[in-house]
Amino acid sequence: MSRAQAKYRELVAGAPVETTVAEEHGHGEHEVHAVPVWLLAAVLAVLLVLTVITVLVTLVDLGPLNIVVALGIAVIKSALVVLYFMHLRWDSPFNSIVLLCALLFVAIFLAFAMIDTAEYRPLVDEAVKTIAK
Repeated sequence: MSRAQAKYRELVAGAPVETTVAEEHGHGEHEVHAVPVWLLAAVLAVLLVLTVITVLVTLVDLGPLNIVVALGIAVIKSALVVLYFMHLRWDSPFNSIVLLCALLFVAIFLAFAMIDTAEYRPLVDEAVKTIAK
């Protein structure tokens, strides 16, 4: 409830109306994002096409690039989901910054994990050869 609404209710009721701190600072109201159905259907169609492309890429042997292409398509699909289905496109820029910082930290942690796995790769290859015999 906004301050103007609280004042109006006070005048009508003749007594003070209790409001919460969140309502006094404008956090009690939420803006509704009416997304057209055609836009959601278009995003869904793009997601389905990208899924088919991901499956088709697995049929082609690109060597080590297979994982790069699959992860690239997955990043595009996740960006579409976050932007349109989770309404981040219409949200405050602060939430976008928080999401990007979280993704940056995940990327840093994954990079450290990849460096660590490269250290133990010879041991893993040797164990696989032993099991395969």
